[in-house]
Amino acid sequence: MAVVPLLILVFFVVALVDIILRDSSQVKHLPKVAWIFIVILLPLIGGVLWFAVGREYSGAGYRRPRGTYVVREQAAPAARPLSTEEQLAALEREIEDDRIRQLEAELRARRDGELDPDPS
Repeated sequence: MAVVPLLILVFFVVALVDIILRDSSQVKHLPKVAWIFIVILLPLIGGVLWFAVGREYSGAGYRRPRGTYVVREQAAPAARPLSTEEQLAALEREIEDDRIRQLEAELRARRDGELDPDPS
C-alpha cells in the first residue's frame, strides 16, 4: 500500500504550512526561508528538524488574521524600591500626620467643651 508515502506527504505539507504561518520571532536558529528550503529539499528529515529544533513552542504560534488587532494595556512603570532612609522618612511623616490628627481632635473637643482643660 501507499500509506507511508502519503503520511510523509502529509507531514511535509503540515511542516511547510507551520513554517509559513509561524511568526518570524518564533522561528529559531535559521530564517524562515532557510527552513522552507530545508523542508522542501529533505521532506522527512527537514520536517523532523523543523519540529524538533526550528520552532518555538511557547505561545499560540500562528499569526492573527489580517485586520484584527490586540489592544495591550501599558503596565505602570515599575517603581524603584525605597532606600532605608526614604522608608524612615515616610514612616516619620506618617507618625507626625497621625499625631497632628490626634492633637486637632483634642483641640476640637476642648473647643466644644467636651474635655476639661485641667486634667487633674
